[in-house]
Amino acid sequence: MASTVIKPLLPLSPSLKHNLPSFTPWISCKPISDSMTYCLPNLHFSRQQGQVAVSVAFNPSGNFDISMFEEEDDSPKVDPPLPPTKGRFEVVIDNDVIRRLDLSPFQSATGIASPLSTEPKEFLERTIGFTINYTKEDPHDIRELSEFPDIRLWFVRLDSTYPWLPVLLDWRAGELARYAAMLVPHQMSAKMGLVFNPEALELFVMKKAFTVYTWLKEHNIPKPRLKTCDMARMLGFGIGDELFDLVDKNPLSLP
Repeated sequence: MASTVIKPLLPLSPSLKHNLPSFTPWISCKPISDSMTYCLPNLHFSRQQGQVAVSVAFNPSGNFDISMFEEEDDSPKVDPPLPPTKGRFEVVIDNDVIRRLDLSPFQSATGIASPLSTEPKEFLERTIGFTINYTKEDPHDIRELSEFPDIRLWFVRLDSTYPWLPVLLDWRAGELARYAAMLVPHQMSAKMGLVFNPEALELFVMKKAFTVYTWLKEHNIPKPRLKTCDMARMLGFGIGDELFDLVDKNPLSLP
């Protein structure tokens, strides 16, 4: 049986193709509707000292210049995220909440008290976003919010409690990219935006695909494959149908 793989969606530039290994062809999921395509981050691949760098065109500071090199100024530009979706569930956290690893603001804002009793439909329609009111100890600290260990730890606890949360976020406003930045190793680049560790990002996407697909099916959400594919595409990855076929053929027997 052929192995199941996920691959970056966007093609390599001609100047980089010869530096990277070839990949097994894959079958992509159905494309996101035209109204969503502008949200799809561009990925760029390069070989730098033996490493492959992946750049996602989202930067919490608002910088969206993702040219890999200063002389290459003709790379595709990505529109900034849209304003927050009207009527979304807004989770507001501050230093005190973060310091105490307190998830109650999330529970109060969304009404999700138990991860086992959540009905996805309303949240899929309204979406969820975060307002982070974080006061830095040093006002001259230039780090982005996703680079502060205490903020990231709060999101790690949130994600471990609600592992299917990424599918409910306000994707159009950039919430999925920021959420991933809290959980996936990355660096900030003025030219490339948010630069993820490629293997870590792929593992994150795969783990969330398994979790989200199963969760949507359990709640009888229509087209769970398409919704899961859309989520992966927002981070620049495509998932073949063969992966979902394997999951369906080998369901888990939960205690």
